[in-house]
Amino acid sequence: MKEFIKQEVLQRMLPLLDNFQIKELQHTLEYALCKYLDGSPDKSEISSQELLQKFLEAKRIEGCSEKTLTYYQNTIERMLENTGKEVMHILTEDLRSYLTDYQKQNNLSRVTIDNVRRILSSFFSWLEDEEYLIKSPIRRIHKVKTMSSVKDTYSDEELEKMRDSCKEKRDLSLIDILASTGMRVGELVRLNRADLDFNERECKVLGKGNKERIVYFDARTKIHLQDYLDSRNDDCEALFVTLKSPYLRLTISGVESRIRKIGKQLNIDKVYPHKFRRTLATRAIDKGMPIEQLQQLLGHKRIDTTLQYAMVKQSNVKLAHKKYIG
Repeated sequence: MKEFIKQEVLQRMLPLLDNFQIKELQHTLEYALCKYLDGSPDKSEISSQELLQKFLEAKRIEGCSEKTLTYYQNTIERMLENTGKEVMHILTEDLRSYLTDYQKQNNLSRVTIDNVRRILSSFFSWLEDEEYLIKSPIRRIHKVKTMSSVKDTYSDEELEKMRDSCKEKRDLSLIDILASTGMRVGELVRLNRADLDFNERECKVLGKGNKERIVYFDARTKIHLQDYLDSRNDDCEALFVTLKSPYLRLTISGVESRIRKIGKQLNIDKVYPHKFRRTLATRAIDKGMPIEQLQQLLGHKRIDTTLQYAMVKQSNVKLAHKKYIG
């Protein structure tokens, strides 16, 4: 009976609708007929909070970290609170007004507001895929255009100055391993001594989404790391620990604070751990490293992310022009 009704309606409407509209009508008929004839639960009755929790559970299964999930939850809950509507009743105009007002009130950059849009898009697209919604209200809100700029990297002189200024073997090892591996600071602080293979000059890191990958360090880093580990007399399994007893695992804020202090003493502008990662990426591209290999080294899921890190120097573009064109 249900299939007969659906086919009857579709046949009668076929001359009046295009392919996309027919598909949408078919989807709507299936939803309505299942609801009223099969006695299926009405998904529209599920509260916004229940839907949000289901979305977060799905993202957790996909491998998102708890930090990312918390960011997703806070972003979506803020939107729900400001719109004052249940998810099922939110319109494109509601979301567009929310993003505009939120950007103005908090004086946010285009990059930040596009991150918010991206999270909301992920949420509503998931609702659409799971058939809680027929059509995502954010589908017509496109990516926010942002200014692309060449971000700073460390020069060879700045790196050498930082190395020469280190009075602690640990700090020298920190700078070396960040500069030679390009790992994230979060990956750095999770490293244990057992993760290092000095013979192969490599170590295993746990990246985003709990994905393991291998990164590599140079001969100088190997020597300084061995020297640092030989000087320690504690039993902590962590690769990097605090300088004073009880020698606890170094935290992200601890690394950032130490690196910032070194930069301040040397009058080097904007010294922070992530800048080492960008420096490695830029140099690798400048020296001809294939972008796919760099993507693997940095642990990026999408190659577009790698390209954002690897900003080719203008001087190299000029030399390339002379070589291939001029």
